[in-house]
Amino acid sequence: SFEYFFIDSYFESQHLEDSRFGNIFAIFAGLTIFIACLGLIGLSLHTSIERTKEIGIRKVLGADVFEILGLLIKEISTTLLLSILLAIPISVYLSNSWLDNFAYKTELKWWIFAGGGALIMLIALFSISFQSIKAALMNPVKSLKSE
Repeated sequence: SFEYFFIDSYFESQHLEDSRFGNIFAIFAGLTIFIACLGLIGLSLHTSIERTKEIGIRKVLGADVFEILGLLIKEISTTLLLSILLAIPISVYLSNSWLDNFAYKTELKWWIFAGGGALIMLIALFSISFQSIKAALMNPVKSLKSE
């Protein structure tokens, strides 16, 4: 028997599958970023509580707010930078293996990964800046009073 189909409906069904995959991927990527931001906020809160006495002593000895911010942000940002450097080769490999399934594939540019890493750093700095500023502006008398 002869089976027929319209070529435009065939291409539309292929595009629909890729579009659905893209939507699901975007939803889970957003959820992942939200959970990661919650983890960064928790980590910065823990770090600022753990180093409350150190921050108070530094403020009494004359450290300004920017030095304390740099101290708190440096610890988290080095870990984040290391994780970005570890994730880039893995994402290049997985992206290239996914793109190999297409007849006409695009080349991955270096600035895509640099922009993604910079965006991750900005989101992370925005997430931890509130707790860091709060800890840096805290009255050192309150932190040293309980000693």
